[in-house]
Amino acid sequence: MTVRGVLQIHSAPPALSPHIEWAVAGIFGLPVKLHWIDQPAAPGSVRTEFAWQGRPGVSSEIASALASWNLLRFEVTEDASEGCDAMRYSYTPTLGMFSAAVSASGDIMVSENRLRAAMTLAAAARGGVREIGHQHAGERPADAAAAALAAGAEMDGLGALLDQHGPRHPALDGSLEAELSLLLGEPWDAELEPFRHASAGAPVRWLHATG
Repeated sequence: MTVRGVLQIHSAPPALSPHIEWAVAGIFGLPVKLHWIDQPAAPGSVRTEFAWQGRPGVSSEIASALASWNLLRFEVTEDASEGCDAMRYSYTPTLGMFSAAVSASGDIMVSENRLRAAMTLAAAARGGVREIGHQHAGERPADAAAAALAAGAEMDGLGALLDQHGPRHPALDGSLEAELSLLLGEPWDAELEPFRHASAGAPVRWLHATG
């Protein structure tokens, strides 16, 4: 079974272009020569775009390989296949990686677990977390120790949710609206839109995997 997808490298330093081609070639198992053009939205950088056909899940391999260079802006999409949702990956140096399942109509699909994590993080931002290890007047040391353990567990739990939720945009305030904005990839869209617009009409080539 094969699926189709598109890789758009919106901006990259010219010196990295051969390394990117080698990385893509290693994933697809064939020599790759991409067509690079100047990116007017970031003078001094280049861009490229190609449509690919390969095995299901290869989009995550492409995204992981390219994310190792934190100077790139790129997007990878993969069409749905039997048993697998369509996927979208977006990366910028400031925000890191965004990934989401995508419906047939192009809408971002958010899982129940990620929604619950967003609600928990927003509630924690509203209420705050007690200072760990602080002993109030008249409080026994044992009570203070128990409170510290509870607060520590709370912090550990929130840390796990943050890991699940992904990178946080530095301008967001932790509200539910901000958490949902992250789940929908809005900060990535806002940063990448000027690069998408500048790339409109660029030529696209096809790349077919050998395996």
